[in-house]
Amino acid sequence: MVSRLISKASGLAFVAAIIGAIALAAPSSAEDYAPLPEVAEGQKSAIFAGGCFWCIESDFDKVPGVISTTSGYSGGTSVRPSYKQVTYVDEGHYEVLKVVYDPTLVSYDALLDAFWHSVDPTDDGGQFCDRGPSYETAIFVTEEQRAIAEASKKRIAEGEYPKKPIVTPILDAKPFYPAETYHQDYYQKNPIRYRYYRSRCGRDATVKRVWGPNAYKGIPKS
Repeated sequence: MVSRLISKASGLAFVAAIIGAIALAAPSSAEDYAPLPEVAEGQKSAIFAGGCFWCIESDFDKVPGVISTTSGYSGGTSVRPSYKQVTYVDEGHYEVLKVVYDPTLVSYDALLDAFWHSVDPTDDGGQFCDRGPSYETAIFVTEEQRAIAEASKKRIAEGEYPKKPIVTPILDAKPFYPAETYHQDYYQKNPIRYRYYRSRCGRDATVKRVWGPNAYKGIPKS
């Protein structure tokens, strides 16, 4: 997806034309929203904001132990927001991903590690070509998760980023609203458009530049 503040470069303008047309033409009535993900007994969930939710969904679907992923919105004031509201009106919502996982197969700490190494946590203006507050990074935590998330952030800040500040905030969990159904599994439904967008937006190139050999640590290659 492409924000209102996208780069003026011709290649990204073409991406904007493709993705913007999809977004503006997409329906936004209540029946077009994805259902809330189910979290069965013994399962747990986590919420991450990592820029475009199409991309973070694609990444986390590869992690062993992840049961389901749902693109959505969280952190803002409006109830049941639409993509157009979140992207073009600053209501405090982030594009986020809700991850349901089996804690006997993957820990919350391991999910955090995968998250850090799939984004640029030093960027305070968005992620990659997507600019604006809805594309910024964040970790939404429950009371149980906060200490683990804070410790994970400290390890990253003091270990791999001793000279550059980590700007990703750790925020109290707020209501999660699933995004419209056309956003769910977008990378599977529209593989050519998705791959073109991800490449032109520079996500993988930036993650590799930021993290070097640790890029996408914890996320198996497809």
